[in-house]
Parts: sequence; C-alpha cells; structure tokens
Amino acid sequence: MNSLFVKVYPYVLALGTAALPQGVWAALQTTPFIAVHSAPKYASLAIMPYANIKAPKGGYLSTASNGTFDNLNSMNGKGSSVDGVNYLFDSLMSSSLDEPGVMYPLLATSVTFDPHKTAYVIFHLNPKAKFSDGSAVTADDVKYSFDAYQTKSNPGLQMYLADLAKTEVLSKYQVKMSFKSDNNAEMPLILSQMPIYSKKDWTKKDFTRVTLQPILGSGPYLIDRIDAGRSISYKRNPNYWGKDLPVNKGRYNFDRLKYVYYRSLDIAFEGFKSGQYTLHEEYTARKWVTEYNFPAVKAGMVVKYRFKHSNPIATQSFVFNTRRNPFQDIRLRQALTYAYDFEWQNKALFYGQYTRLQSYFANSELEAKGMPSAGERAILNPLLAKLDPVQRAGVLKNWQYPVSDGSGFNRNNLLQARQLLIQAGYKYKNGQLMDHKGQPIQIEFLIHQDGLQRTLMPFVRNMKRLGILVNVRQVDVPQYIERMRSKDFDMTTSVMPQSLSPGNEQAQFWGSASADQDGNYNYAGIKNPAIDAMIEQVIRAPDRQALVTSTRALDRLLRAGYYQIPTYGKGENWLAYWNMYKQPAVKPKLSTGIDYWWSDAAQANKVANYLRKQ
Repeated sequence: MNSLFVKVYPYVLALGTAALPQGVWAALQTTPFIAVHSAPKYASLAIMPYANIKAPKGGYLSTASNGTFDNLNSMNGKGSSVDGVNYLFDSLMSSSLDEPGVMYPLLATSVTFDPHKTAYVIFHLNPKAKFSDGSAVTADDVKYSFDAYQTKSNPGLQMYLADLAKTEVLSKYQVKMSFKSDNNAEMPLILSQMPIYSKKDWTKKDFTRVTLQPILGSGPYLIDRIDAGRSISYKRNPNYWGKDLPVNKGRYNFDRLKYVYYRSLDIAFEGFKSGQYTLHEEYTARKWVTEYNFPAVKAGMVVKYRFKHSNPIATQSFVFNTRRNPFQDIRLRQALTYAYDFEWQNKALFYGQYTRLQSYFANSELEAKGMPSAGERAILNPLLAKLDPVQRAGVLKNWQYPVSDGSGFNRNNLLQARQLLIQAGYKYKNGQLMDHKGQPIQIEFLIHQDGLQRTLMPFVRNMKRLGILVNVRQVDVPQYIERMRSKDFDMTTSVMPQSLSPGNEQAQFWGSASADQDGNYNYAGIKNPAIDAMIEQVIRAPDRQALVTSTRALDRLLRAGYYQIPTYGKGENWLAYWNMYKQPAVKPKLSTGIDYWWSDAAQANKVANYLRKQ
C-alpha cells in the first residue's frame, strides 16, 4: 500500500457508525486527493508546477465557437449549450494536467473511501466554499445537483452516472454517495468532476428547460454579456472563494473571456485574421501549412504554436450506422476499409502532417500493438466464441489497416475489396454493387462542415468505383445535431476523444445499452456482448496494469468489428494567437493549460495599435 493513502483525519471518526458500517474502519482512508490506479505527484505542493504564481491578472482571451447556442444549462442535454459555461461552476475536485486519473481539492478538501472495495465515497466540503452570491456551498447543493443529473439530464449523462445508487447528506459539509455495485474505483473520480449547482437557485426554475438566464455558480468567472446565439463573455470574479487553493494559484488570470460564434470554420478563420478573436485552434493541415502567411503573421503580431501532448489522439473516423442496411453486414464494412486511401491523402491533401490511426487509443500505452499479449489472450479467449468469424480473426492478428502505394489509384486495395464483396455474396450488375436481394447498395453520407467535402471525396470516389451509389448530404449545424441525436444517418464523420483513464464513458461510446438512446455517443449502434463484457472489465480494473490490458483488448474488439474506419490524427494541438500571451516555463503534459496563461500588457498594447491601423 502506498504511504500516501494511509493518513486518516480525525474528523472522519466523528461521522460515527451511522455513516460508516461496522468492520470497515481499517480499510477506509481519507485523502486530500483522488488517484485511480496511480500515486499523486503533487499532493504536498502549494502550487502546481505548470503555474506561475507571479502571473499578472488582467487582459482578455477570446476564441471561436462553431454554430450557435441557446442554453446555459449544459447538464440537461437540451438545445445547444454555450461554450465556456464550465467557468461558472466548480466541481468537487480539480484535475491534474500532468497525471491521468488524479484529482486535487476544490469544493471538497478530502474524500473518504475504501480504494480496494469502493462501494461508496464521502466528500468533505470546504466550509469556505461560496457561490458567487456569497452563500455557502453545502452537501444539500451536492445532493440536489446529482439528483437532478440522474433524473433530468440527457440519457448519456444518466448512463454515465448509472452506478450511483443514492446521494445522502451526512452533515452540512459531508455528503455520502453510494454505488449499486460493491466495487467501482472510478466512480469517485467521475463524481468529483461534475459541476455543482445551487439548490436554492433552482427552487423556482425548471431544470429541464432551455434557458439563457444566468445560473448561480461557485466558479472563477461570472457571465458578463450574452449576445444570443452570437457570442458570450465572462468576467473574472474578483471575490472568487477558491483563488488561493493550490490548483488555482497562478490560474484564471484573464479578466475577460469571450466566445465568438461562427457558422463555419472558414468564416471563423477570417475573423481571427482580422482580430475578431485572439486565440485560434487550427484543425486543417492545409491551412496550417499554407495559410498562415497573412500580414499579421509576417509582422510578428500573430504566432503559431505546436503543443505536443501525451493524450490518446482523438479518434477521427468514418462511422457506419450498423442499425441500418447495408452496414449490418460486417463483411461489407470490412471491404470498405480498403476504399480509404490514407497514404495518398496524407501526401496530396495533408502535407504529410498526419499519421494513420491504427487504434482507438493511439499515442498512448493503451493502444493495442502487435499480437495479443498473454494477458490480453486470457481475457479475450472466453469471448471469442461469441464473435463473428471476421471479428474473431481480426482480434487475434497483428492489426494493420490496408496500406496503399500512395499513387492515388488505390488499385490493389480496391481489387481486394471487390474480392471480399464477391466472397460475401454481393454481385455486380452494370457496374453497380447489388445486395443479396438484387437491390443496389446506396449510401447517404451526412456532413455539416463546409470544408469536409475536399477530404471526403477521395473516399467517396473509391466507394463509387466499388459500384456503390453514394450521396453526400450537407446540412446545417442544428439539423446535423438533431439527426445525430436521433441516429438518422447511414454514414457520417466523428471525432471521439479518449482519456488515459478510460472507464464508464466507454459504455456510452460502445455499449449495447447506449445504442438506441437518443443523444448518446454510440453512433455506430454497436450491440456486442463481448464488447459489453470488456467494457465492464475496463470499468472494474483493480490496478493500472489491468486497466491497460483490458483497454488494449477492448481496442482489438472495436477494430476487428469494423464499426468505424479510423482515418488520421496528430499527437499535438495547433494553435495560433495574437502575440500578447505568455505561458509558464513548465508545460503540462496532458493539456495546453490555457487557464494558466496570462496577458502581457505591453504586447497587448502593440497588438491593439496594430489592429487600429488596419
């Protein structure tokens, strides 16, 4: 047992036997952190190493958002929630930006639980914690928040919290949260990240309704101005109760934050070039390489910044909706992986900036590589009989997606795809691919981004060469969101983020129960008992090694099921910003850490003077 876990604070004993069952005293531990499968590095630090305690307060930071918004309550799953709303609310604890699965005190000073048999957790709230109106944050507020999330939020969030059995108020500053299962080590981590709302604030308001009325929070910022659907501004709360906590020293340095909404990324970029907002994240390789030569860059007023991180690369992919024909057939899905030509696309369109994704956890130790290890085989073997032969064969091999010669013709791979289709019983008639009933294979590919057609069309052309009728349907953002929510599509694109501490969210991504829930994230409609069983192993992993092994096994099952075609990605963030920001000398490993940046007043004046002259 790590020595960091053994300190038990005297006030825990005051809870008495009514709160703590007999026979568990020796196992219970109270710690000023949560660390899942690891030991915290910064538990004794007064300031995080990637913070600058001398960072000045002031200035502003503005960034772009896509589409529009109509809802400040991001937790009810209604409408389009506004970006930046997380700054209004504190959670029970705050994430480390250097350590996966580690949380440090925020609203809660400490937690009590049994790390070896986690059937419940007790959060001890900081008596100094205040909402922005000066009222105390209490256990009643925590209970109200989680009761609302469990009964009035979107199905995805309710599923995420499904193992939470009940929330009990033990005292004004102590709240106990019990689980349905007798051991869920990840639940304390999940619960600690949720925003805490004020019970009093919601007394006469309907939690389920879309609203742009301000919501009372305890976070570092307050709403400054809302231009409905166009922009939202936040102002730093000078009376923020938590500004001197170790996780917050040197943090939240900007006086104002602003999110400016644009209908497309291209229009947004033009806005950035003209100074309508100050920080831009670039997602397009072509733009990153060729379009950052405008006057402000040449004048040194805009700088480019590449941040290399240690997180899994978000899985960008083409998604098959397996609820619909023809994608219920794994053999057809397998054949279509040969139609995607990464090698040519990366050379011709992406300037060699991307890598081919071979995993749903690329760029991390969670990625399955080579042949399955003995540990992976041990947990996969009991599941193999439940798998389709195609999936079973894929699980057991040294995985590699088809590789082309980069010529742009992709002839060999298309011939392989055609052969697989014929072997699967499909036929060709007048150049068209026909299903087993003699009907032509037709697909609608749903998108909403203006610039996506350029990168999508090579894949579409190759599908057409295979005799498939493909219609690319571009819709506006609200319609796209609604169609994705109701799973009304044949194929689409997706970007699925992953973490170094996978857990309950995997059930939302890939679990059978989420496949038919509106608003959930299992867009492919996966219903596979073997995957469900592996997700359960991920969630219940007793230690880091077990977590890594079970996640790699899950990775193999997902790849071999051909539910999506992972395409390309990069283990870094591309940022450009107007040259008036500074960063701490030590950078975090898992985040750009923008909350720890600050504005340089002299540089901000130079930028302002430059923009006035334009």
